[in-house]
Amino acid sequence: MSCRYTFGGDEHIFVEVDEAMSLEAFFTSLSMTNAVREAKIKGVTEICPANASFQIKFNPDEIHPDDMMAELKRLEATAESAEAKLDTRIVEIPVYYQDPWTHETLMRFRERHQDPNASDIEYAARINGYDSVEDFIKAHSGAPWFVSMVGFVSGLPFLYQMVDRQRQIQVPKYLRPRTDTPKLTVGYGGSFSCIYSVRGAGGYQMFGITPMPIFDPQQQVSYLKDFMVFFKPGDIVKWKPISREEYDADVAAVEAGTFMPRMAEVTFSLDDFNADIDGTNAKLMEALNAG
Repeated sequence: MSCRYTFGGDEHIFVEVDEAMSLEAFFTSLSMTNAVREAKIKGVTEICPANASFQIKFNPDEIHPDDMMAELKRLEATAESAEAKLDTRIVEIPVYYQDPWTHETLMRFRERHQDPNASDIEYAARINGYDSVEDFIKAHSGAPWFVSMVGFVSGLPFLYQMVDRQRQIQVPKYLRPRTDTPKLTVGYGGSFSCIYSVRGAGGYQMFGITPMPIFDPQQQVSYLKDFMVFFKPGDIVKWKPISREEYDADVAAVEAGTFMPRMAEVTFSLDDFNADIDGTNAKLMEALNAG
């Protein structure tokens, strides 16, 4: 794939690795942003990675925009030859699907939805060909997900399903965005799932809610004392469906400071994944369950 470069005013260059999201595009973007960081190019002030693209902010008084562009294009060749392997972690995220809080919220905004007579998850199950919501939940929670970007609001992860394209869930966003979304809602839009780190507006379909905080600017949550944001690009996530009783117990554990996400350190190889998707996912789950 060949990157597309665009100037954004005098201080930014936007690099689009691919128009479509893929793990190949993510790894190319990751390799290029890592190369920019390691090169310590004079004048670079900020590197902002996204799903299949990234943006560089630089000081034009320290490096001419044309020179900055030339540096990025030079690094592209290096990135393409880099090994697509990542030392990362797999994390289990509990999800209370069809919870009462997101249901109450979605019912207030049915006039903005494609199907006012169905809930978000009922609509998603139907258009993806599942016979029941239960079967859809099994599909959503059955395979791991790859965190390709953190943003939109502080700490919000975009998650890409680690299955072949024929099995990927596709759900459009609301026709018009909501003005309210409960904190820690598990949402879906296009080919991405997400967790809304804070309460606010949103357009993704709402499937459930997690009891696990992922953003804490006060850093009072036990596992967020070192850094206020939990996720980083390259993390791997496995959803775990839970009941109302399990949800309440997890909320109580978070408040007591005893909740700790289940996770394991893993090495992810894109070549191995492309050669055997289900086998790679099974090994990731083995590592998580052994942790």
